[in-house]
Amino acid sequence: MIITIDGPAGAGKSSAARALARRLGFEFLDTGAMYRAVALAALRAGLDLHDQDALARLLAGLRLELPPGRVLLNGADVTPEVRTAEVTAATQPVADSPVVRRRLVQFQRAIAAGRDMVCEGRDQGTVVFPEAACKFFLVADPLERARRRQREMAARGEAVDFATLLQAQEARDRRDAARDLAPMRPAADAVVLDSTALTLDEVVDRMEAAVRARRTPAR
Repeated sequence: MIITIDGPAGAGKSSAARALARRLGFEFLDTGAMYRAVALAALRAGLDLHDQDALARLLAGLRLELPPGRVLLNGADVTPEVRTAEVTAATQPVADSPVVRRRLVQFQRAIAAGRDMVCEGRDQGTVVFPEAACKFFLVADPLERARRRQREMAARGEAVDFATLLQAQEARDRRDAARDLAPMRPAADAVVLDSTALTLDEVVDRMEAAVRARRTPAR
């Protein structure tokens, strides 16, 4: 069974997806970490992030693994590195790359084949797993999302001005929604959840109830 959770940054997708996977005994797939890992590899190689041929060559020699809670790039643990501000900024052009997106969509489908998995990202329910059994689209007030992001960065020792963070978030939302390739939008059959005033447990409670209702045959 595949469960997808999509939505903008700061809506709480990753935390909700991990918690839901634990409750259900499913595996968790953090697709955003994949794009971040490719961005990190491209930065280390000094590539032009808009050069599709260069990105294709990079992908051909890239080994990406996602054991629980970690990101391995060519065998090395890069979990902290993929969350830095530099990699975050570089992830946008990488995520917009047709070459990268095609390759990672294939990889995501291969990982999830035959497994019970909660997949989190931007296009999981619309592009990667359009036949997923349960789809969620998680949203939150932009100010609350920016506050959450600021707290996450502060916990990693990164101080960022709130206004600057909010402006970057708004620009990213516009790009994600307007891009030609896999725009960020709810699937037609997705359950849209607003997490602004909900605790993490409350969000996961609602998701779990929806999943268990779907798995229980009607009598």
